[in-house]
Amino acid sequence: MKPSQLVAIIRRLEAMKEETNEVEVRRFEKDGVEKCIVRYDFQSGNFELEESGSNQSYQFDDIDLVAIEIFELLQDA
Repeated sequence: MKPSQLVAIIRRLEAMKEETNEVEVRRFEKDGVEKCIVRYDFQSGNFELEESGSNQSYQFDDIDLVAIEIFELLQDA
């Protein structure tokens, strides 16, 4: 059985919340192509997801919702 990608995404997002920087940034790629950039703001407790292709940004206050959005971006061919 192949390991869950969703669990791996959630672990990366949880690690962002444990850092001590004011804003923590992670890049998510598939096959060497950046799909999105995620920022976590400690002041607001929100995640901001920026799609690399369209440069559209979305705000999330729920780790599950941002993880699902990242998962869907990584699944697109």
